Amino acid sequence: MLYRNVPKTGDHLSVLGFGAMRLPLRRGGIDEKRSAAQICSAIDQGVNYVDTAVPYHMGKSEPFLGKLLSENGYRQKIRLATKLPHWSARTKAEMDEILDEQLKKLRTDHIDYYLIHALNGSTWEKAKEKGVTDFLDDALTAGKILNAGFSFHGATEDFNPIVDDYDWTFCQIQYNFLDTKNQAGTAGMRYAASKELAVMVMEPLRGGNLSKTPPKEVQAIWDQSETRRTPTEWSFRWILNHPEITVVLSGMNEEAHIHENLRIASEAHPNSLSEDDLKRVREATRAYRRLMKVGCTGCQYCMPCPSGVNIPRCFEFYNAYHTFGDKSAKLLYLGHNGGINGGEPAFASQCADCEECVEKCPQSLPIPELLKDVANDMEGIMTKPLLWVMKRLFKVKR
Repeated sequence: MLYRNVPKTGDHLSVLGFGAMRLPLRRGGIDEKRSAAQICSAIDQGVNYVDTAVPYHMGKSEPFLGKLLSENGYRQKIRLATKLPHWSARTKAEMDEILDEQLKKLRTDHIDYYLIHALNGSTWEKAKEKGVTDFLDDALTAGKILNAGFSFHGATEDFNPIVDDYDWTFCQIQYNFLDTKNQAGTAGMRYAASKELAVMVMEPLRGGNLSKTPPKEVQAIWDQSETRRTPTEWSFRWILNHPEITVVLSGMNEEAHIHENLRIASEAHPNSLSEDDLKRVREATRAYRRLMKVGCTGCQYCMPCPSGVNIPRCFEFYNAYHTFGDKSAKLLYLGHNGGINGGEPAFASQCADCEECVEKCPQSLPIPELLKDVANDMEGIMTKPLLWVMKRLFKVKR
């Protein structure tokens, strides 16, 4: 296992982190026996960063991890990360209550890495109004959390201001070779690193899509390389080639996948890819773009939308559904655009045909017409009832 340092503290973290959002299931709940074996085995082989959150597995992830780590003596071997569901708190006092409940569920007296969950520009401002910075200050002083960070799901222009707005130790961003200009992107990743923040990466495989058997056009590109790698290895090696990255999180739930990820994490040194390797990744990226339903690069030039549509995110899930055959993309589309984390709705159907985005788009995409296609495919008569259910599942009772 390779390790990288957290710039502000010197803490050594495994480059592979275990994400507890997609644990194996059995009879509709966590398969505790199998999940426990997987997590303990990964820790025994060097993984020392485990990430969870209140909503994961409908509130069951934190209690499961608390029981597992305390009973097996693994709590002292790892750095534990979880998150504040800021949308569930109206005041600083309620944030304090949530944290205390998390400590009880996790059976620990401190959280090593504590994140404000799923921020964007507007939700960060709302969280500040509710006292989140005072909450973090007090939790750090009391030793209930050791490092403060945030996970990000917003527009590119919102990322740097959040980085600058608090003395964070780390951040968590979506990053892979298709998302270099989406959300925080490469520019945000480098900016955070320049401010000495550790950078944790989520969605390195875009929800597992980049680990699937690729389209023949992409596979032909990988086959041209002298070095044989699986799609997963190409993706992980490209991310970890960046010295600015500290940890790559993987929602591992198959033993074979865990074994492969552990192998990659023992070999993926920064700046270890050759120029030919990097050329292959660039070619694969272009091939994926050509194959996508909408040729959106996620550059964000079309944003902000006067009607509140998150245009790049709408196209991201639309492409995932059609290009990768990702059946979960419709639910993810509803969840991310439905404001379940305290943000505002951002559906494609909100488009008012003002065409401001068309003038700004470097790809000259007919965005309003494409948004109509997205709305027809990704929304429908079940949108409101599904969103109602998802909001209640996301706001798990504490």
